[in-house]
Amino acid sequence: MLSRSLYRTAATVAIAAAVVLSPLGVLAQNATILKPADTQKLLPASVYYKGQSATVQVRNSGGVKFADGYYMLATLVDTSGYSSDVASKYQAYFITEVPLKIEGKSLPAGIYGVGFVGNDKFIVTDVGAHDVFSVNFKTDSEIKRPRPLEVMTDAGGGFRLYEGRKYIHFSR
Repeated sequence: MLSRSLYRTAATVAIAAAVVLSPLGVLAQNATILKPADTQKLLPASVYYKGQSATVQVRNSGGVKFADGYYMLATLVDTSGYSSDVASKYQAYFITEVPLKIEGKSLPAGIYGVGFVGNDKFIVTDVGAHDVFSVNFKTDSEIKRPRPLEVMTDAGGGFRLYEGRKYIHFSR
């Protein structure tokens, strides 16, 4: 007869295997990182934010196509027509077709304005420029050729959204 601790160990291993092999675990592993050429057909030429239209910078865009076909897209925008207080926190258009976790905070599917501001804040706003939340961003001093905007996989699971060397971690 097996001891209780052996049953607990077997149960823990079974649960861990179920989590790794779950659809969400598979989604993160089989996702496709999108480069600017991939987003060209997905992003519009201009986007709406705070009562105005801003042109997108497709050359500075990226995203993720998850294994189940849903997307997360981000692109820098031209904010020259916006007031300085809006332009200071609205640098990119962020579209997610699925709920995400950004540095541990929940973000529902939707369209947002985002920006890396100040010394350490990543701000998420709705399309009316109202703050949704902010989190601290990290800096990657090891990145060889920083781009204005890029999405990469994260070694710990999930993904990173970069602006230059600044980044935030996100996952499903």
